[in-house]
Amino acid sequence: VFVARSLVGEDGNVIGVDMTPEMIEKANTNRQKLGYDNVEFILGDIENLPLKENSIDVAISNCVLNLVSDKLATYKGIHKVLKLKSHFSISDVVVSGELTDKMKNVVELYAGCISGAMVKDEYLNTITKAGFINVEVKKEKTVYLPDSFLLQYLTQDELIDYRNSGVQVLSITVNGTK
Repeated sequence: VFVARSLVGEDGNVIGVDMTPEMIEKANTNRQKLGYDNVEFILGDIENLPLKENSIDVAISNCVLNLVSDKLATYKGIHKVLKLKSHFSISDVVVSGELTDKMKNVVELYAGCISGAMVKDEYLNTITKAGFINVEVKKEKTVYLPDSFLLQYLTQDELIDYRNSGVQVLSITVNGTK
């Protein structure tokens, strides 16, 4: 939020949404320390944004949507609050194929935004189903998971199977327009 505030300047407004009262409290403490009057933090659920319909110009997120259970509802909510012809820019983690069930259940991979990752094409189709147009991947980078890390959760044979599967974890930045 504070980075976005530096981009919009003193004439723009920035709203941050978080689902935990503790983070809202911490963010407001930092906002007050910095003296930012054009920054607001709202307690709410990203799957049901507590913002007015057609009220914002740009929506941004960095590796958060990956963690929500209903991505379609989340993108529909973003679509709802954006003004006509406004856009989003979201960085997230996707995969090029299916992770194994065992990998999907590793807490550390979930916390690292990996085990909750959707298949890239499915992710992009979800955004389109939510009503967005001009959906485009602006950046894409492979996220390499070291063998030493994976061997904490997989057997040697499971690691070999994963490597041979060709599945890749990808960090993408995607934009779309309402």
